[in-house]
Amino acid sequence: MLEGFDLSGRVAVVTGGGTGIGGATARLLAERGADVVLAGRRIETLEAMAEAIRADTGRRVLSVATDVRKPDACKALIEAAVAEYGRLDVLINNAGGAHGHVGLHRMDLAKWDRDIQLNLSAAQYCAQAAFPHLRRRKGCVVNVSSMAGVNGTQGVGAYSAAKAGLQMLTKVMSAEWGPSGIRVNCVAPGMTATEAAELGWDKRGFDAAAVAKSAFSLGRYGTMREVAQAIVFFASDAASYITGETLAVGGGAKLGGMINFEDDEELGTLLTKA
Repeated sequence: MLEGFDLSGRVAVVTGGGTGIGGATARLLAERGADVVLAGRRIETLEAMAEAIRADTGRRVLSVATDVRKPDACKALIEAAVAEYGRLDVLINNAGGAHGHVGLHRMDLAKWDRDIQLNLSAAQYCAQAAFPHLRRRKGCVVNVSSMAGVNGTQGVGAYSAAKAGLQMLTKVMSAEWGPSGIRVNCVAPGMTATEAAELGWDKRGFDAAAVAKSAFSLGRYGTMREVAQAIVFFASDAASYITGETLAVGGGAKLGGMINFEDDEELGTLLTKA
């Protein structure tokens, strides 16, 4: 392993760590040598992921049932991590999600509040609780946003607004905490084949592969592992001089133009020879 990517001896907290991108990130952190704390609302889901990571990596994994929408629960999570391992080096604010798909003109305001709490406020709650421990270790925070926070997505207005806010929180937090030696960065995944996403696609009859082929320059949706690799990069010393940034992991934009490159024989010849 390249030295900058080695996380041996470090401790990382991952919110929303029982499934999806959070679970994939926790696994990759452990593969690179970190001990991990998984946080989420369902302890049985966390324990299943923890057991799988322990078996595959031999690393220590702690599960802490946590509702990150509550400041006291976030504080208790950080305290449990430090009590178990004696230190905290990395905080991954991954917990998130949208409560239904509906236009802003008739969105239930209680659901608006829940989306803002889950996707924005929770990151502040956890980061503020973690600050003294991260300052001690010159640690880092990685926030997980979404391409919905970059471009916006109709039907999930609260989620989009919260994720955009998370990106600005990243920028301000990095400026304020940089003098303490704490790096703060953000990853914005695009269409990613998480367990929840695939269930939703199947339920709605949504052809994700076809949409991705037409929408993204790489012509496909992403995997959880691909997003996790970006998150863990920011958590590692390979990103030691990067802070305040948001990295899109979304397969690239497919732009319109005046030339059909697929039918351009000259371009095809050049690419073949390259």
